[in-house]
Amino acid sequence: MSAGFAARQRDHFDAWVTRLMTQLRPEEALTASLGAESSDFVRFNGAQVRQAGHVWQAVVTLKLSANDRQSATTLSLTGDLATDLARAAEAVATMRADLTHVPADPHLLLCEATEGVVDIGADSLPPSQVALAGLIDAAGDADLVGIWASGPVCTGFASSYGQRSFHARHAFHLDFSVHAGGDKAVKSDYAGMRFDPDVLAQRVRAAVTQLAVLRRPAHKVPPGAVRAWLTPTALGEVLGLLAWDSFGAKSQRTHHSALQRLVDGRAQLSPAVTLSEDVAGGVAAPFGAAGFRRPDTVDLIRDGRHAGCLVSPRSAREFGLVTTGAGESPDSLAMAPGTLPSADVLAALGTGVWVGNLWYTNWSDRPAGRLTGMTRFATLWVEGGEVVAPLSVMRFDDTVERILGGSLEALSAERELLLSSDTYGARSTSSMRLPGALLSELLFTL
Repeated sequence: MSAGFAARQRDHFDAWVTRLMTQLRPEEALTASLGAESSDFVRFNGAQVRQAGHVWQAVVTLKLSANDRQSATTLSLTGDLATDLARAAEAVATMRADLTHVPADPHLLLCEATEGVVDIGADSLPPSQVALAGLIDAAGDADLVGIWASGPVCTGFASSYGQRSFHARHAFHLDFSVHAGGDKAVKSDYAGMRFDPDVLAQRVRAAVTQLAVLRRPAHKVPPGAVRAWLTPTALGEVLGLLAWDSFGAKSQRTHHSALQRLVDGRAQLSPAVTLSEDVAGGVAAPFGAAGFRRPDTVDLIRDGRHAGCLVSPRSAREFGLVTTGAGESPDSLAMAPGTLPSADVLAALGTGVWVGNLWYTNWSDRPAGRLTGMTRFATLWVEGGEVVAPLSVMRFDDTVERILGGSLEALSAERELLLSSDTYGARSTSSMRLPGALLSELLFTL
């Protein structure tokens, strides 16, 4: 059903928005930002398919501007040119009337570029029923629950200045866990743009194998500093919290960033830490919702030191900066790999905690970059490089400067692509590409 979906969306978007632009007055500027998807969703419980469905949607946000004033509205497209054009024309008329009541916006910055970018990625995904054929076999009689989402996700932009941009990626995401009863479970996922049935089967079997460990008596660790390994998923919880508000120009200029000490040059992280917004290596579009082109890469932290920030169009005008094209929260965050082979992680950890997931992560002292959260699912106690027992649920409370600074011993040589499983309103195109992290100590409080 998704075959040719991206091409059809681009053709329809171009056709109706071009006709719509002819209805503007000389002093007006109009932009249209499109989000569309054709997605399969499959829910599992007890290693069986319990619900399967398909979502087709195309939503466009129109913004009409004149004399530093702007009004916006969002509507769904039907795919019928006449219907969509009529509804959009009504929306423009409503926004035109609204502009007479809207105050001037001193931070409004419009993209007047006429050159666009078109990038429709290849569709190499098998049908969902084929892709998931090996899932149930690999799970066996384990209690596997989860959700699968796959298909093309499209982003488009058009303006009355003449720009026409369109981007599409075919991606999949399987978010699953296997349960051992009670509150004991192993959580895992598999995501990307190229599906490998062997990798899927390997991840399911690895999760099932860990269930045997979870059935052993839990090991208790007293509060204090404990040697730890953070998987890419666990490290992603830490960096995901930073991504809320710490990498943007607005937060850094107003001193609200949790990395403010780093920004001001009063602190630094480990030289092994290099972070960037890697648009070229992610799933998100290379242009923002306002039409500005995004750089392939924006350095945020290089060799442990502050290197740059993300600048939205509004911040660009407010602070006299050059915009990086989109918002101020990274959606294609990447950390440079280290040198520790993943096969050697347990030996390098020696005795300590193998943290598979962190949960309920939040700031306990944002100005100091201090965060807290809970271990959950498969968090394991390791002795002499061997997994010996599950760890009782614990709370950690530590700082970014310690986790990515003084406590960081090594990063894994391999990285994992972590796609967001968020489907609120639409499938997310946010991603992170991260290594795992070996820490000399992580501070546990409970």
